[in-house]
This record gives sequence, C-alpha cells and structure tokens, in this order.
Amino acid sequence: MKSLKRHLAILLGATALLSACGGGSSQIDPFKPTRLLAFGDESSALRSDGSKYTINATDTTTGAIACSSNPIWVQTLASYYGLVFQQCNTSNLAATTAVMYATSGAKVADVATQMNQQFALDGFNGKDLVTVLAGANDILELYASYGAQSEEILGDEAEARGKALADTINTIANAGGKVIVSTVPDMGVTPFAVTERASHADTDRAKLLTELSTRFNLGLRLNIINDGHKIGLILTDELIQNAAKYPSYYSLSNSTDAACLDAYQPPLCTDKTLVSAATSSSYMWASETLLGPSVQARIASLAQTRASNNPF
Repeated sequence: MKSLKRHLAILLGATALLSACGGGSSQIDPFKPTRLLAFGDESSALRSDGSKYTINATDTTTGAIACSSNPIWVQTLASYYGLVFQQCNTSNLAATTAVMYATSGAKVADVATQMNQQFALDGFNGKDLVTVLAGANDILELYASYGAQSEEILGDEAEARGKALADTINTIANAGGKVIVSTVPDMGVTPFAVTERASHADTDRAKLLTELSTRFNLGLRLNIINDGHKIGLILTDELIQNAAKYPSYYSLSNSTDAACLDAYQPPLCTDKTLVSAATSSSYMWASETLLGPSVQARIASLAQTRASNNPF
C-alpha cells in the first residue's frame, strides 16, 4: 500500500500525455498503418478456425463460427484501417495485413517472446500499429499464491510485472512500431472475484484482486515512454470498473455473472451455448474472467480513438 500511495500523484501526470495526446487539429497527416501486430493474451487472440475467447457468433444457416461477427477489439481496430487477420480472412485475400501473436494463457514474459519472434522476422517499422493487452494471467497467478505470500509481496510483484511489460512495449516503440497499449482489466470485478469473495472469509478477495490489478497498471503506466508519438494508452481498467457499476449505461443487463454455460467455456462458447437469461450483447462477461462482445467493442472504440488522435 505504501508503494501505491507513493506513486499515485506521479501517475496522474506521468500518463496524461499518453491518454490525451493528439487531436484532429494538431495532426496534419493522419496515421495510416499498413500492418497490425497483435500481442498479448486470450483477450486479443484469434484461433486458426476463427473462434475467439468470448461469445462466438454462429452462421444462421450453417451453424458454423462466423468469425467476423462479435469481433474482438483487435479485429475491429484492424478493420478500421482495412487490415485483415489470416484467421478471419472471409474475403480470401491472397495477402493478409494483420498478424496474430496473442495466445491463450500468455503472461508478461510471453509477450516479450512474441516480440522477439517478430524481431526475428522483419522487426517493426513506422507503419506498424502494434496492440498490447496482457497481465490478467499474471494477476491470477499471483493471486493463487495468496496465503503463502503476503498481499504486500504479491503487490510488489504485480507492479514489477507491469514494469516488465512496459519495458517490452518501450522496446517495440523504440524500434519504430506505433503502440496502442491497454491497461489490464480490473480483475476484482470479474465473476471469478465475486465467487472468491463469497467463498473466503479471511479477507475481501475481490478487493485483493483489484489491488493486484491496480499495482500492475501502476508499474505499466509509470514506466512506458511518456510520448504520444510512440505509444497511446487506453484505460480498459476504468472502462471495466464503470461498466460494472453502471451496467445499464452500457446497455448491459448483467455485469456480475458469466454468460457461457459451464460446459461451453470460451473458445467453445457461442451464441447458442449461453445461460437462459443471457445474449451475446447483454452480459458483460463471457466467462469467469473473459469479456463479452459488448465490452470488447467498447475497448475497440477506445483503441480506435487513441490510434486516430495520437500524433503517430
């Protein structure tokens, strides 16, 4: 807690440029990437069959996965610039222009590996738009050690992992890539957190998950390059917190429960395998920790605005 309080005032100023830099009147030539590179965990991952780690849409005629419907945030951002992932190449283009590195279960260390894989190919250039969203799996891993490790030790490690992710992002930016980085969602407002709070009497487990998320984001935000010409920051944690508090404002009927049936967890979850009260658009959460399509669309909107307004 001492570390968190010590840095809060610094944080407010250190990321002001990242989250507010740029504007239509100050950017003479709008940034038009020729390639999108998606790094991170399952929140950004497209599988080879076009399925995603959310509520997948199905074709009304065939019942097959309709990969271009219920898009995840990186798909929407790529489409805004006319870029296409091979995993959802519905137009059968000969050459695709968006590259998927994000994978299920990835943690901060894995993002560094993803980056190195790209360096081993052709690296990064000024026309690359790079997306980064990771940290949820790190937080869940640290949370699982609570009891064996104190909250303070786990918080320090969460902040260190946020800094490690910032170091990877800075390396990409310094190599030429234009980065849109998302804060990690507040894991303390997930259905998983609700269950953990109810089943443990030792401490408020949801509050602990929020604290670990906050410390991770602190390490990230304090250490990324404070230059809107290289990096644009989107505050997904604040989006998630607001949607959890005011679901109706976001056209959500439920912000605490998972929409997918237990037997059909993402990526197997589709609009045909939901609990009776849920639809693809009405529930905030697809699973215990994974977001539904409505909030994925909100993240995409934040990313699109930041990519358009930052003076890349």
